[in-house]
Amino acid sequence: MKELHIISFNYPYPPSYGGIIDVYYKIKALSDLGVKIHLHCFVDHIPEKIDPEVRDSTENIFFYKKKRNPFLYFSPVPFAAAIRNSEKLLKNLEKFKVPILFEGLQTTKIIDQLKQKEHQLFLRLHNNETEYYKGLSSSEKNFLKKIIYRIEALKYKGYQKKRLKEFKTIFCLSEKECRETLTYSNNASLIHIFHGNHIVKFLDKKGTYSLFHGDLSISDNKKALNETISLFESLPEYNLIVASDRAPDEIKKKINRIKNIDLVPIETDESLHRLFENAHANILLSYQQSGTKVKLFNALYNSRFVIINQNITDDSSLIRLCLMGTTTEEIRQHIITTATSDYNENETRKIVLEKNHSDHAKAEAMVNSIFKD
Repeated sequence: MKELHIISFNYPYPPSYGGIIDVYYKIKALSDLGVKIHLHCFVDHIPEKIDPEVRDSTENIFFYKKKRNPFLYFSPVPFAAAIRNSEKLLKNLEKFKVPILFEGLQTTKIIDQLKQKEHQLFLRLHNNETEYYKGLSSSEKNFLKKIIYRIEALKYKGYQKKRLKEFKTIFCLSEKECRETLTYSNNASLIHIFHGNHIVKFLDKKGTYSLFHGDLSISDNKKALNETISLFESLPEYNLIVASDRAPDEIKKKINRIKNIDLVPIETDESLHRLFENAHANILLSYQQSGTKVKLFNALYNSRFVIINQNITDDSSLIRLCLMGTTTEEIRQHIITTATSDYNENETRKIVLEKNHSDHAKAEAMVNSIFKD
């Protein structure tokens, strides 16, 4: 019987944003292959109950409250890692002498106490954290947050250089991060994001609007939305729906002033999928290079045309399924062109996505790496 500890930076349900989507669907895919999973979660608040979707895919679940000591901002260890440390976690890991998969560098502080223990260590690298926090700092308008993110980026620069050498394998999300990891050590392996989609939906030739969806509490998504709003303000003949359950008041007010743009809350997964099915084009923009965004898979599996900029993915097979714009004018032209074009790429997407990007294939690759000895 194959067994695995997984240390998650948060409780992986509901799978509502990029990193936690990867954790949840990875656990599910590994469990489907027969791996017994001992799940450890750092949380702000310990949930009153464990959702059956998580319970059914795990053998044991342990919770640890993140530390909320403001003095940890002054630690040389990145704040996100410093708050995720627990003696209780160390004791629970020792109950089962099996490999450990760390979800993100922010869960790896405990390695200092594990070095003499009998565990093989693996890392799912969710970001080049130095570049990620630099990007957050650049996109953030709040001056204090901008400084905090910049300091966190500097801390991660030394932290990841030291940490990345300590794992038997590092599972990277993107080709770019794989190359960067190889500059520190020779243990990088490319396994794209787990996304939970299985079958490409076969849709008819026309949708009725363009769609932007995302978590608008994140500065990068806010910046991307403002760019998208500006584009559609200059194209009043085309309709845009903005789908988000985390829209701040300033965004709501801005959208309310524009006749061809509507804000729709994401109430359930089913409501989001209905929005995908009725969309003619999806607008996906980012100002951070951090691997293939999970929202790209959601759009490619469930909707029609997908218009992206260069930061959404660096996977050449996925880029070929999209319309790439490297400038605002190129993106604007794609919006105009797709509006009068018929969508007929169902079969092409099925071949590429179901063959090369299934969660099952990714889980098999991880199992072969972790349990090869």
